[in-house]
Amino acid sequence: MRESEYRQVCYRTEQRDEQVALRNVKSGSSGYSLGCTYEGETVQIRLPNGELDSWVRDDCVEDT
Repeated sequence: MRESEYRQVCYRTEQRDEQVALRNVKSGSSGYSLGCTYEGETVQIRLPNGELDSWVRDDCVEDT
């Protein structure tokens, strides 16, 4: 995702307490955002099975 999309996902997640649905384009996995790490441009993800993961910004797209 572009930097502007990443920042919007992070804003919605961290400031509005929304869980944004995301998909990893490399692995095909889907999950919900929990937080962001701006230095590494990653998104912390809760997977459907309850596990946590971290995806880099370039591997994510919003899952609509």
